[in-house]
Amino acid sequence: MPTVLPARNAVALAFALNGLCFATLVSRVPDLRSDLGLDNGALGLLLLAIAAGSILALPAAGRLIGLLGAAGVVRLGALAAALGLAVAALAADLAASWPLCALGLFGYGIGVGVWDVAINVEGAEVERRLGRTVMPRFHAGWSVGSIVGAGLGVGMSALDVPLLLHVGGVGVLALTLVVPGVRAFLPPTPEQAVPDGGAPGSAWLEPRTLAVGLMVLAFAVVEGSANDWLALALIDGYDARRWVGVAGFSLFVIAMTTGRLVGPIALDRHGRAPVLWATSALAAAGVLLVVLAASPVLAGAGIVLWGLGAALGFPVGMSAAADDPARSAARVSVVATIGYAAFLAGPPLLGQLGNHVGTLDSLLVVAALMVPAALSVLAARPVPEPVPLER
Repeated sequence: MPTVLPARNAVALAFALNGLCFATLVSRVPDLRSDLGLDNGALGLLLLAIAAGSILALPAAGRLIGLLGAAGVVRLGALAAALGLAVAALAADLAASWPLCALGLFGYGIGVGVWDVAINVEGAEVERRLGRTVMPRFHAGWSVGSIVGAGLGVGMSALDVPLLLHVGGVGVLALTLVVPGVRAFLPPTPEQAVPDGGAPGSAWLEPRTLAVGLMVLAFAVVEGSANDWLALALIDGYDARRWVGVAGFSLFVIAMTTGRLVGPIALDRHGRAPVLWATSALAAAGVLLVVLAASPVLAGAGIVLWGLGAALGFPVGMSAAADDPARSAARVSVVATIGYAAFLAGPPLLGQLGNHVGTLDSLLVVAALMVPAALSVLAARPVPEPVPLER
């Protein structure tokens, strides 16, 4: 236990810094657009460089963890992310070069992707050693880091602080804190030190891993759709003022973070499947209330239910993928790749649908996704440890 607690704190710090870097970049996207002279369509294509970097790097993350250990991959990922942020900021501030900016964002996407897989693998091992659920709280730490980054970004943008000083500086700060912090990570077990996890076959061919990935995909769309479209849906669908839309999104983030902080109590008491069924129902009910509510009060209640319902699917999916420590890195890599694909594809598809049926009504698809999420929940049940044969 004395070894596990420092590792727990180090994982929490790594999650928070990952969220801080993400929100720092997102908070300055409007400045990025203006500095490079882009329209919204060109900006969207530029930002795809982040997703492309992550998607390409994620499948290799499991093997990297086998070779370098989770701590080594976090250091490598943080270095790539910090360099990528610095290059992107430099390109916008001084060079006004969108190809150079795209290269920086691509490098950031690679770094943040493998960093994310490594902290989930380490977090799952800490959770297993502690003997109680803590993964949702690590993800709550990511949310807290993103809230801090967003708040800092508002101030920096208002003061017109150069991107290189702000975005590049936060990347360097995160790297400076992560490198010594991961020294407290748990030492890899002998089976984790084998690059392929010590087991034959590919994690991409395992039915349980793919089912967990399907569940994570659905919950990732539920979370990502709120990040991208909730504020706009309130503005377009209810003719609300802009600050009301922002306030609605803030309410969602608060509800989701709260769910991740208190969710482990319910998970340890009732088990993964019942709690995830309940959260699936909460998310579906919340989205339906937001879309169909006849009053702002009901819409607000729907946002709270939506946030609570979206809270646990992704982190519990990471825990489920890592139930067997001998194959945790490969399986988490697969599940994370599927989840990131949802973050990449979900928002544009909802946007296209919103062009035809309206931004608010397009969110009904999110409620429908809770059906496959609920059907795949059983795959997230803990894998029983093999019973040793008597001799």
